[in-house]
Amino acid sequence: MATNRVLSIQSHVVHGYVGNKCATFPLQVLGFDVDPINSVHLSNHTGYKHIRGQKMNDSELTDVFEGIVLNDLHGMYSHLLTGYIGTPQFLKKIVDVVKTLKKANPNLVFFCDPVMGDNGKFYVPETFVDIYRDELIPLADIVSPNQFEAELLTGIKIKSESDAWAILDTFHKQGVKIAVISSTDIGAPDNLLAFLSELPKGATKPKRSTLLMPKIGSVNFTGTGDLFAGLFLAHITTSPEASAALEKTVASLQAVIHNTAQHLSAVVTPGTTITAVDRELRIVQSKKDIEEPKVVLKAQIHK
Repeated sequence: MATNRVLSIQSHVVHGYVGNKCATFPLQVLGFDVDPINSVHLSNHTGYKHIRGQKMNDSELTDVFEGIVLNDLHGMYSHLLTGYIGTPQFLKKIVDVVKTLKKANPNLVFFCDPVMGDNGKFYVPETFVDIYRDELIPLADIVSPNQFEAELLTGIKIKSESDAWAILDTFHKQGVKIAVISSTDIGAPDNLLAFLSELPKGATKPKRSTLLMPKIGSVNFTGTGDLFAGLFLAHITTSPEASAALEKTVASLQAVIHNTAQHLSAVVTPGTTITAVDRELRIVQSKKDIEEPKVVLKAQIHK
């Protein structure tokens, strides 16, 4: 079996950086082979005025995955990473993919990023909540929802740190080993606060940590959650402590956002409109920041 090979089932855009375009390059830079299956194939992400392309359906996923299995390649994967999915039927089919991969490699790590929406807005049909909560989360080893998604999956609103820990404990009760809420607005107005909880096998009490991240600029960048998932998968695999993995992930993520914001200030003059093209993440230009994250923001360990 190959070491550190990821099957990544996410969206694909021809232009720009979301989904597999966000996750593949950083994972490769950090030493992972990546085999992408594109749940959708679009001209660009939804921040643009016009979008064209196709959604892969469940039978097409079955067909592609069958080819992998027939060639006896499915036992090669160390990780399965899932992100944006286009249809409920496709999402349900991933359950079969997970079970097949785990049968071929019982040590496979399933990293589920339950991409459903952000800031109170759904990107997908609301039926996704039930499918993720009841069928996919119980199979996952790692989950990384944002605040909106974490609240949807558990029915708990995050108004305090204790609410966030209650959400992560809910994921642990479903069998998830490592649960991270990639961002919450508890640090508002100028900061975001990430929560991480790890329940090692046989442990009765989780290891908990938080990390406070300053907001960079006033522009929202598309794809940051997908980038977070790819980076965290790499660092949680190679770091001795989950908190160290979170620190490295945030270091690279903040560097990419900073580089993108700097690019914005260089190309957009005062009074002009910031376009979707201007806001695309500067991932390739941040290669060194991904390879060698400079950790400045340290996680706070909670006993």
